[in-house]
Amino acid sequence: MNLLSNDFEIFDVPAQFALDRTALDERWKNLQREAHPDRFTTADALTQRQAMQWSVRINEAYQRLKDPLKRAAYLCELNGAPIQAENNTSMPAAFLMQQMQWREDLEEACGAEDLERMADDVAQTRRDMLLGLQRTADEERNFPALVQQVRALMFVERFACDVENRIDQLGQ
Repeated sequence: MNLLSNDFEIFDVPAQFALDRTALDERWKNLQREAHPDRFTTADALTQRQAMQWSVRINEAYQRLKDPLKRAAYLCELNGAPIQAENNTSMPAAFLMQQMQWREDLEEACGAEDLERMADDVAQTRRDMLLGLQRTADEERNFPALVQQVRALMFVERFACDVENRIDQLGQ
């Protein structure tokens, strides 16, 4: 293996959005077993340092591949279409209107029932968006379009966290 290999190459999985999470988890365990620094405690300093680097690199790759949003963003980058979320926040008007409506609904939510219903709605939207990501990445291979979808999902996930925080506040 090469430290400069991409995450998909390190895990020996296809460079696509759809991944078998169980197989990914199993591969991570195997890679960690092979490269874990504890296996190299009696080795020379160079070998110990390399084992540490590999362990860190494996964990970074695993964190990216196991998270659908990070995986989609990574696919965009690998295919020459970086997300650049911090530089470009433009979104389609219809999407922004939905976000504004959700924000208003969150402000006006009166109790746990309203918030739970909102959480369910956002979770369904997220599931639908993930299916769209898979279609755009794996079937259409349209990475500029995938960038827009990833950025939209980032908004949805941030809002989902806000809804969960409100639910948590009610429980206190």
